[in-house]
Amino acid sequence: MHNILIVDDEAGIRESLAGILADEGYTASCAGSGEECLDLLRKSSFDVVLLDIWLPGVDGLETLEKVRELENPPEVIMISGHGTIETAVRATKLGAYDFLEKPLSLEKTLILVKNAVEAKKLRQENVDLKKQLWAKSIIVGTSIPMKALRQQIALMAPTNGRVLIYGESGTGKELAAHAIHAQSLRKDETFVEVNCAAIPEDLIESELFGHYKGSFPGATADKEGKFQKANGGTLFLDEVGDMSLKTQAKVLRTLEEQRFTPVGSEDAITVDVRVIASTNKDLEEEISRGNFREDLFYRLNVIPFFVPPLRERKEDIPLLARHFLKELASRYGHRPREITDDAIDVLMRYSWPGNVRELRNVIERIVIMNPTTTRFDAKHLPPLVYRDGTRRTPRSEFSTLHQARDAYERDFILKTLDQNHGNVSRTAEVLGLERSHLYRKMKALGIAAKE
Repeated sequence: MHNILIVDDEAGIRESLAGILADEGYTASCAGSGEECLDLLRKSSFDVVLLDIWLPGVDGLETLEKVRELENPPEVIMISGHGTIETAVRATKLGAYDFLEKPLSLEKTLILVKNAVEAKKLRQENVDLKKQLWAKSIIVGTSIPMKALRQQIALMAPTNGRVLIYGESGTGKELAAHAIHAQSLRKDETFVEVNCAAIPEDLIESELFGHYKGSFPGATADKEGKFQKANGGTLFLDEVGDMSLKTQAKVLRTLEEQRFTPVGSEDAITVDVRVIASTNKDLEEEISRGNFREDLFYRLNVIPFFVPPLRERKEDIPLLARHFLKELASRYGHRPREITDDAIDVLMRYSWPGNVRELRNVIERIVIMNPTTTRFDAKHLPPLVYRDGTRRTPRSEFSTLHQARDAYERDFILKTLDQNHGNVSRTAEVLGLERSHLYRKMKALGIAAKE
């Protein structure tokens, strides 16, 4: 239900508009002055305000100015019985969504309200999306390697230099890429990610550069490629070492010329894209094996970064564990959770071959498996964190065989997914399951598929 505030000094107009909007499914409130309007906006949330220009006391334009200063302002449609072009222009400059003249056209009023509600919704979604993207760019850790990484990012993010991020799987290379973009001159533009390891070789070229309808079997419509979507912003080539030599050649040409040709087209498209790449492979070794182009390596490796594995910065584990606990408790609608020092000690002794991603999975697992627990200790931790031989799993960890089986199944699926870079089809093949069966199993165990 969308909330509309009608501000007019004429009671008849307020009542008439409120009745019409209520019939259309809106919740309508009324105010007779600018002061009353501002008071209501401070107390309640509204999507749209229908605001008369001529009001006693604080007039409509002054009220509009103060409305736009609010933290999350509604869209404002100005109403006037004898408006002028000059007044309309001023209202627009002050941030009004649109302008209505009396006598009001019912059809035009409803169309404008509907459009203004949609504009408010899109604006809020954009704000929420930016918050999510900013959250993805927060690097947690006080260890010396992470402090150094943050300093490096702050130094080079404002440039347009290409970046190549090295690190084992699960260390947070994607997080570093988001952090670079968030602190760059392109931060208000698009961040586009491509997982080169998860896309089949015969589709990667279409994914990067787009295609025209009919250019190959299955191309039933035109498709915009990732390079074009990232125009003006940042393109993140995740696990670039898994890209085929054919695609590498076209990427190299695009980096050199800042233009490319979609599959099935003869016309080149010019773009302005900053490329950040990542890899968990030794690309110089891949070059010697003939699996990676040396010229592309030098194009990408302008500013190299290294994200250290978690075992080399174990002092960050307590901060990371509590960060994930807070994030996941909020996501699943749980009360704030705590983790004991005893549990932290166990986490500190584990070697974390899956790095930060594995730690997050462990925290997510205990949150899901213990929905009523507010304080997690060592007995709540899954068996895998004890496999280094530092301590055996307490038998009291699971109350039923079903819980134990689910925990082990989830561990095994997560590990296999990680080994296959999140590719569900490859994971299903390795596990000997139908893809649809694996999806159902993942949903039942609370494992989110990364597209």
